[in-house]
Amino acid sequence: MWNYDFQDEKDTSGCAISGIMSETGQRFSSDLIIRSIANMRERSNGLGGGFAAYGIYPHNPDAYALHVMFDQPGAQENTRQYLKQNCEIIGDEPIPTKPSETVRSRPLLHRYFVKAGALLKERYYDEDENDLIVRVVMHINRFVEGAFVFSSGKNMGIFKGVGYPEDIGRFFRLEEYRAYLWLAHGRFPTNTSGWWGGAHPFGLLDWAVIHNGEISSYGINRRYLENFNYFCSLRTDTEVITYLFDLLMRKQKLPLEITACILAPPFWTQIGRRSREEQKLIAALRMVYGGALLNGPFSILVGGPDGMIGLNDRTKLRPMAAARKDDMVYIASEEAAIRSVCPAPDSLCRAEAGKPLTGTLREKPHANKKMACPARI
Repeated sequence: MWNYDFQDEKDTSGCAISGIMSETGQRFSSDLIIRSIANMRERSNGLGGGFAAYGIYPHNPDAYALHVMFDQPGAQENTRQYLKQNCEIIGDEPIPTKPSETVRSRPLLHRYFVKAGALLKERYYDEDENDLIVRVVMHINRFVEGAFVFSSGKNMGIFKGVGYPEDIGRFFRLEEYRAYLWLAHGRFPTNTSGWWGGAHPFGLLDWAVIHNGEISSYGINRRYLENFNYFCSLRTDTEVITYLFDLLMRKQKLPLEITACILAPPFWTQIGRRSREEQKLIAALRMVYGGALLNGPFSILVGGPDGMIGLNDRTKLRPMAAARKDDMVYIASEEAAIRSVCPAPDSLCRAEAGKPLTGTLREKPHANKKMACPARI
């Protein structure tokens, strides 16, 4: 008889995700989202927490808010010189924080409000301003040693670090912000170490992504994205999800239903049971966008210019619940996290494999289109 003296010293857990939004664009404090993510504290292990907040810079809604962290001497000055050459800097300041005994070894944190500069516009005259800012973000993250742009959208911002999410929220003084859409993440790192740049959300332009699970197709996705000048430099699989949403929905203008079918398509055996027209469409998507397919277990929440998207992998190996109360939409890893801030929702459901759930912003300053809504909650 084998006699194992087995002691599992690994701190096992799973990531927590939560999103709350007002579809009428009413801004509210961080209290709800912090209570919701704190309800799932046991799902994370203190090695990463973060938030995305939309509508927090109404005084400067048309500038790109670059949130940057610096962890090496000279990185801040090198970044500033690069931005002066390539962008119009409208303003900049340290990101407000307050000391916390539970949030340690923080990098320098600074934010710049910028627009694309004349030199950049002249050099890449056939690209729009969003493309130019993507170039700025990619350059800093790849070539400025010790500098990482972790948020680059308009009238929104990402705040993240190493710690439990509720501690990160207090560290960034989120009680001073009001947003119409909040995302929150508690991290349990799987394949990489816990570090400030690797915490969630990941952001590019107005996109912010939080993720529970593991993307086993990361290498294929990364090489596919390099064909379109997206370069991963933050050592975490969630980064490829963020860039894929930007590529498919912003640059290629694909609707959400098609994007979801590319990222989490049905299995070939399931495709054979669809109508002939659907079979042809899905087969074509799988052949054309094979490098964009996300393999592995995942549930993701995506904040974007028009609202919030929840998406499960095609087998549904990670939990996700959603609810609605009046104009408020809630999506989270666990129903308990929703009921902790909304005890009596009007409706409640579970996400289905590969089928997106959405909260759609109906009233937003500067919005110019509505998000497709294939599966309203």
